[in-house]
Amino acid sequence: MTTFELFALTWKWDPVALGLAAAAPIAYAFARRPHAWPRALCCAAAALKFALALASPIATLADGYLFGAHMLQHLLLVLVIPPLALLALGGAASGSVPSRRRVPTLVAWAMGVGAMWLWHAPALCDAAATSQLVHRVQEGSLLAMGTVFWWPALAPDPARRIAPLAGVVYLFGACVACTILGIAVSLSPVQVCPVYAHPADALGILPTLRGDWGLTPERDQQLGGLLMWVPACLVYLVAILATLRRFYRVGTGAEVSR
Repeated sequence: MTTFELFALTWKWDPVALGLAAAAPIAYAFARRPHAWPRALCCAAAALKFALALASPIATLADGYLFGAHMLQHLLLVLVIPPLALLALGGAASGSVPSRRRVPTLVAWAMGVGAMWLWHAPALCDAAATSQLVHRVQEGSLLAMGTVFWWPALAPDPARRIAPLAGVVYLFGACVACTILGIAVSLSPVQVCPVYAHPADALGILPTLRGDWGLTPERDQQLGGLLMWVPACLVYLVAILATLRRFYRVGTGAEVSR
């Protein structure tokens, strides 16, 4: 089987995910002012990444085939889609969004880090890879925990965000926690999610994954750990730089309400 044939075979028809991905930009277009193009682009990007995470070959390969695909889906749901969605809502006036209080910072941080650690307990990881119900619970919880994590830094109402320097510490701490887990997964001599070592190959694609792609269970787990370690920390780094930019703007009086 060629790589092209594998990708053609593994697209996942998920009407719920595709319906939500299509509905979000439409609802946004009716709810927001038409000239807010940067935020509209963030909304479209969040919807596209949502469809990519749940209805593309990433989703199929994450369902028991590749731990690396599982990790990529995990990162999209926690570190990519929530901040894009919050950026799409950015600039809302105080009281114009459903939250009237700040999310407690420690709780939000624990939720974000917990999303990275909780679902990699072997029992939960295996259950999510083999049960559609548990997988749906996982997807929903990751989106929710990711949104709670990013809220203190990217709340739609800028007045409800944490102070910039506190935000840098907040994000750096999450990066460190993610790095520790990524290194532990990459170097672990045992399978973090044992189900990925012996997939139920209903699609007949395992020889391509193991032979042509060279993704043995060991290499697959190392790839998953590296994804959690390097790309995830790049996301945090971008957020830290954006937060420092906000600090500079506040310090020079350049910060304006948008």
